Amino acid sequence: MLNGNRMPFISITRLRLRSLRFVPGFALQTWASLRQVRVAGGFLDGALLTDRSLTFWTMTAWDSEDSMRRYMTAGAHKQAMPKLMHWCDEASVVHWQQDHDGLPSWAEADRRMRAEGRASKVRNPTAQHATLTFRTPRLTRGGPIRANRAAGDPAASVSPRN
Repeated sequence: MLNGNRMPFISITRLRLRSLRFVPGFALQTWASLRQVRVAGGFLDGALLTDRSLTFWTMTAWDSEDSMRRYMTAGAHKQAMPKLMHWCDEASVVHWQQDHDGLPSWAEADRRMRAEGRASKVRNPTAQHATLTFRTPRLTRGGPIRANRAAGDPAASVSPRN
């Protein structure tokens, strides 16, 4: 198991920027949030997926929902969240307690987002926003988010299966 004795809590986000002009600010906020998550208490592993049409997915595994919420409501991530309402025309999130080790595949993340996800508040939503009827994600531009671990730390880090 990723966290020793319990299965991981999985958090998936999907964000679509509504214009190229928001990319620089989004990139800076993403960089700051990545620095924060890598040292966040309870963060186990994660991945990013750059989809088409200015769409970005995040996948994170946590030792608990409480750990994920502490990260989400503090620091760089907390500062970025209000900006996304203006920058994005589609935004959604899904969470679940995973019943096995490792990160889910991006295909599983997409399936869960459509079936169990919820749309986040955005000021300029597309027609697909509320119904989560977006295109299937392109799975070729993903990468891991690794926790900053001390040398010799036995904590496992697993990449998502495509």
